[in-house]
Amino acid sequence: MLRSLAQPVPHAAERRAGALPTRAARRKYFIILGILIVLAVGFAFGLLAWDNPMPVGTDGFWRIAQMRGISVVVMAVVAFCQAIATVSFQTVTENRIITPSIMGFEALYVAVQTASVYFFGIAGIVAMQGDAQFVLQIAIMVGLSVLLYGWLLSGRYANLQIMLLIGIIIGGGLASVSAFMQRLLTPSEFDVLTAQMFGSVSNADPDQLPIAIPLALAAGILLWANARRLNLLSLGKDITSGLGVNHRRELIRVLLLVSVLMAVSTALVGPMTFVGFLVATLAYQFADTYDHRYIFPIAVLTGFVVLAGAYFVMKNLFYAQGVVSIIIELVGGTLFLIVILRKGRL
Repeated sequence: MLRSLAQPVPHAAERRAGALPTRAARRKYFIILGILIVLAVGFAFGLLAWDNPMPVGTDGFWRIAQMRGISVVVMAVVAFCQAIATVSFQTVTENRIITPSIMGFEALYVAVQTASVYFFGIAGIVAMQGDAQFVLQIAIMVGLSVLLYGWLLSGRYANLQIMLLIGIIIGGGLASVSAFMQRLLTPSEFDVLTAQMFGSVSNADPDQLPIAIPLALAAGILLWANARRLNLLSLGKDITSGLGVNHRRELIRVLLLVSVLMAVSTALVGPMTFVGFLVATLAYQFADTYDHRYIFPIAVLTGFVVLAGAYFVMKNLFYAQGVVSIIIELVGGTLFLIVILRKGRL
């Protein structure tokens, strides 16, 4: 009699609350994670082995694979930076239709490259190559961000929306200055500059990887270690402050680390405006959770699969490696429009 009146005891998986509250949710997450790992490994091996004239396992094969491996490492670094930076940026801004590019990183990169050609000619591109110049570009981008954050997120009238608006204005201004200088270049100088204005793995200098990888790992690990606070920041300023977290301090800390990641990616390969948005949007759908500890791995793997998959298909099937970034931007821009049009239902 007592048993019949008692409430049914829920299954242990149903009682468990959290980022992945049910057994089905956990199964789905790890299945998707496994699929992404397999695709990432497959595309990486394909880039190393496809159309390799030497037999697999020989010394010649590994020599050729080692040269190709540099491109794979660059893709991994870019995917890591773009994925973690975009997810973190969208969390602290409470907006899933903007990317860190809104702060003018790409516009600043293009302005620096254009100015070097405008003032020094074609030799300016060569002058901008090297470890010192690479570190200088990162320092300029991060320095601009720190000035914006320190100015617009401190004081009595600190406002995140105003900071984003100022970032858009600065980016637009830099783009206008760059366009003006480009019109004054000779055709040969403009042709050389154009190759630097589009994001491409071929733009990366292997000698810069020992600098880029530690910077990216340090910023990414700090953001991942701060995942629980990112979960709180996603609830909004009022709730975060009510829970005893210094919202402004955490916001500036996250934005600074995002700036480092975006500066490393942009200085390494050039502008890739919609890659981060494409990866973050897919990661939210795949992970289907609020917890950044689970979103970050999915986002990074998705970013690598997108980049490596696109390069593999375009290089080996269509022999059009140079248009990979353009196609990725086209797909990312199209997805951006779709998300905006469906925003009321997402």
